[in-house]
Amino acid sequence: MSEIKYALMPSPLGQIAVAVSAKGIRRLALPSQLELRPFPADWQRDDSVADAAKIQLAEYFAGERRHFDLALDLQGTDFQEAVWAALQTVAYGTHCSYGELAQQIGRPKAVRALGAANGRNPVPIIVPCHRVIGANGKLTGYFGGESIKSELLALEQRVCEATSASAGLAQG
Repeated sequence: MSEIKYALMPSPLGQIAVAVSAKGIRRLALPSQLELRPFPADWQRDDSVADAAKIQLAEYFAGERRHFDLALDLQGTDFQEAVWAALQTVAYGTHCSYGELAQQIGRPKAVRALGAANGRNPVPIIVPCHRVIGANGKLTGYFGGESIKSELLALEQRVCEATSASAGLAQG
């Protein structure tokens, strides 16, 4: 088993933990998640690791980054990994329904399984599971908490609106 280290970083949401292996980011834990799904005891805290992730996450929260360019070490079933790959195609500032994502991966009847895989996403924000909402437009189920999901979507909306407004001024 490869050695896993993790670093803590502040964010507007609270303390975030980023765990890395030699291959890349293994897990990102939002503030409430470490209590609900703690890191294994053999993972060691080392705040000198995950510098690229800490920088890119800080840029994301500042509204300066829309895409992450980080090596990931995701470990899941083939289905989970297909869902996580599809999540990465949901554009910044937009959202889709669980049903739409199920259609995208060619499993239109697997909406509940897709929701479960979405909930097991080990690297929220970087793999943007917060961009998936209910078919009725409601913010349903988010392992980090619906208030965090709402904050992330609002952040992206504000950045997109500010970009549109400044682009309009530049053309005017």
